[in-house]
Amino acid sequence: MTNETRADPAPPTPAREPVRRIDIGTRLLRLVDAIWRPAALLALIFVAWWVITAQGWVADYLVPTPVQVWERTTQDWSSLMYHSYVTLYETVVGFLLASVLGLATAVAIAYSRTLERTLYPIVLFAQVIPKIAIAPLIVVWFGNDLAPKIILAVLIAFFPVVVSGVAGLRSTDPELLELSATMGASRWQTFRKIRFPNALPHLMAGEKVAVTLAVVGAVVGEFVGASEGLGYQLMIANGNLDAPLLFAALILMSLIGILLFVIVEVLEALLIPWHASRRSATPLTTS
Repeated sequence: MTNETRADPAPPTPAREPVRRIDIGTRLLRLVDAIWRPAALLALIFVAWWVITAQGWVADYLVPTPVQVWERTTQDWSSLMYHSYVTLYETVVGFLLASVLGLATAVAIAYSRTLERTLYPIVLFAQVIPKIAIAPLIVVWFGNDLAPKIILAVLIAFFPVVVSGVAGLRSTDPELLELSATMGASRWQTFRKIRFPNALPHLMAGEKVAVTLAVVGAVVGEFVGASEGLGYQLMIANGNLDAPLLFAALILMSLIGILLFVIVEVLEALLIPWHASRRSATPLTTS
C-alpha cells in the first residue's frame, strides 16, 4: 500500500470589497444634516429679534429692526465691502504669519529642551498680556497703516498654533521613532514622514482656533488707530449711536470669521481624511 502525499489546497483568495463611492445625493443629504440644526437656531434667533424690535420692547437706537439693518447694509454696500476687504486682508496675512511663526516655534520647542525652557515662558508671558493694552503702543511704534493690525492679529493667533503644534509633535509613537532611526532615516525624513503627519490633527485644531482669533486681533488694531476696516466702522457707528451700521458691521465681521473657519475645515478634510475626527460615524462610546 503506497502512501500518497496530497498537497493542501490553496486558501481561497478573499474577494476585494468594492470601492464605496459617495454619490451627489448622499453628499447633499450629509450637508443638509450638518447645517439644518444651526440654521434652525439662527432662524429662531432672527424671529426673536424681529418680534422684540417689532413690539417696541427695546429702543431702536439700542437694537435696530432687521429691516433697518438690511436697508443700511444695502445703502452703504460699497463702503462696507471695502472695509470688509481691509479687515479680511489684515486677518489673512496675520493668520498666515502666525501659522508659519507658530509652527517654527513649536518645532524648536519640541526638538530642544533648552529652547523649550527658554521660549515657552516668553510665549506664555506674551499671551497673558491683554492685547488691547499694548495696541496703542504698537500703533505708536508702527503707525496707522496696516502693520499694527497685522501684528496684533499675529500676536493673538500665535499662541494656539504653538500649543497645538507642540502637543502634536510630542504625541508621536516612540516605537515609530525608534523604527525610523533603525532604518537610518534622517531627522528631516523622520519629521516629514512621521512627526509632521502625526501632528496634523492637533495642529489643525489649533489653526481653527487661531483663524477666528486673528479676526479679533485685526479688529482690535482698527479700534485703536485706523481710518478703514470694520473695526473703524464699529467705532464710527458707536460714536454716532448708529445701531443699524453697528449691527451690519458685526454681521459682516462674523461672516468673515465663519468663512475663514470653513476654509480651514475644508483644508483639514483634505490633509487628514484618514483621521478618526473626519469619519462621519465615529462612535462616542464602545459597547
